[in-house]
Amino acid sequence: MKRRSSEPVKAGRRKTAKLKRRDARKAASRRSSSAASPDTEVARLTRELNEALEQQTATSEVLQVISSSAGDLQPVFAAMLENAVRICEATFGSIYRWDGEALRLLATHNTPPAFAEEIGRSPFRPYPQSPPGRMVAGKTVVHVADVRAEPAHVHDPVAVAAVTLGGVRTNLGVPLLHKGEMIGAFFLSRQEVRPFTDKQIELVKNFAAQAVIAIENARLLNELRQRTNDLTERTADLTEALEQQTATSEVLQVISSSPGDLEPVFATMLEKAVHICDATFGDVFNWDGGAISLVASHNTPSAFAELLRHSTGPFSEMGRRMMAARSPIHIADLSADQDYVERRSSRIVAAVELGGTRTVLAVPMLKSNELIGAFILNRKEVRPFTDKQIALVQGFAAQAVIAIENARLLNELRQRTTDLTERTNDLTEALEQQTATSEVLKAISSSPAALEPVFRAMLENATRLCGANFGVLVLREGDAFRVGATHNVPPAFAELRQREPVFRPGPLNPVARVAATKELLHISNLAEDAAYKEHDPAAVIFVELAGTRSLLVLPMLKENEISGAIAISRSEVRPFTDKQIALVQNFAAQAVIAIENTRLLNELRERTDQLEAQSHEVVKLNQPGSPGIRG
Repeated sequence: MKRRSSEPVKAGRRKTAKLKRRDARKAASRRSSSAASPDTEVARLTRELNEALEQQTATSEVLQVISSSAGDLQPVFAAMLENAVRICEATFGSIYRWDGEALRLLATHNTPPAFAEEIGRSPFRPYPQSPPGRMVAGKTVVHVADVRAEPAHVHDPVAVAAVTLGGVRTNLGVPLLHKGEMIGAFFLSRQEVRPFTDKQIELVKNFAAQAVIAIENARLLNELRQRTNDLTERTADLTEALEQQTATSEVLQVISSSPGDLEPVFATMLEKAVHICDATFGDVFNWDGGAISLVASHNTPSAFAELLRHSTGPFSEMGRRMMAARSPIHIADLSADQDYVERRSSRIVAAVELGGTRTVLAVPMLKSNELIGAFILNRKEVRPFTDKQIALVQGFAAQAVIAIENARLLNELRQRTTDLTERTNDLTEALEQQTATSEVLKAISSSPAALEPVFRAMLENATRLCGANFGVLVLREGDAFRVGATHNVPPAFAELRQREPVFRPGPLNPVARVAATKELLHISNLAEDAAYKEHDPAAVIFVELAGTRSLLVLPMLKENEISGAIAISRSEVRPFTDKQIALVQNFAAQAVIAIENTRLLNELRERTDQLEAQSHEVVKLNQPGSPGIRG
């Protein structure tokens, strides 16, 4: 009885255990399901994060290329296409420029050679109903899942070539838009039917926007360069040149607030790099392609610094490694390096033994991937630099390259401005001289028989243009000279010459010396000249009555005979320039012409008067009843 009563109990227990095991399996299944769900979410988020990071990295790389390739679009497009094709899992890609009528190929990546040759041969006009035609018409993205299924593609030779030569099936076209107008197109192609995702399309649209920025930047830069060239070519226009000089001067004032002196720039960079990177000392070197030179040091041991200052040969072995790699050279223990152990490099030996260097970091300064110098940091203990510290020094090296380039551009700009200023000054001076010559010629033509207004015009212009205080023109009369004209002479001197307009100069007199040599006389300081020291009357008058110091006397020559002289004077010791002397020589030649014209005119008038008198006599003799008529 007892056994019978226990059997139902056991059966119930077995049933209960079975239910418990089933519930445990369900619970385990639920736990497994709930555990799998977070893992799937993490994987999805990780994948999206990686995609976003990859896209951000690609965008950053493209922006770096844009900033380092000012005006050069090819490396920009190459970087864009390479990243877009890779990230979007396309087969190949291309960028075109739209000129309003046709698409012109600018760049391709991984395009099949036959198709690349076809699209690069000449610009093409898209068929209106084809995908490129619809993109041009609507200025919108065109995404074709299967090009072969497009009815219009058979009417477009380029679309046909894309299929037959490029193997294109799925195609994505994104317009390049600037201010609402289409300026180009970005195409990605796949050789299988696999549409692009929305994220991939957004990425290409982002690259297209960057391409527009790069194109616009290049356009603006080319316009600026063209404008600079035009500015140089139009220097003949004095007014425009002066306006341009003013504008350039204003720009230079802004630039001068950030001097192009590199020494304090490098000193600051080194100080910060040594401090932040916990280095012992540092140096900056310049590389001109054949030799290095030290341009800055910070905390470098004196004996080693002295050696570096006088060392201008080629790079050491470490420098040659850096030059070959175009990347930082990081040596944890320089004393264990083979170049030191085998003493193959005198600089490395000096760095260890004079500078106490153990750990060394050499970072190249690269411009367009060409080495122009290096940052070198040193530690006196074996303690390698961290990646962050290396990146920091690389940043300083990049900034140094920018500073060097800015200084170069500033110096070029200053030189260009100086040349423009000199050219403008030359033009201004030439214009003044031309105006002065015109005034003198006008005086000659309006006063053919009167020389005094001509001489006054000459003296006034010569004195003003040459920065002189006054001028005197004398005419030769036998062995004496007569004052023909004066300009701005001191009152005492003017009064003397009014009383004594004719003078006979002694042998030391400047006018007499010019008459004897028939060459110009340029005296820097008349007070130190022999004529004044020997008390020549004219020299004494010039010095003591007129206050003359620098004196220029030029002969007026006709057929190598002196007919007079022009003298201009300054009250300070400041010799006249070659251009000023040439100007006065020109006036002296014009004075001779004016004198000769006046002489010929007077002779003509005298001859005319004689002919008229003879004519009157002939008329009288031929009148009836005149004694000259016979029978």
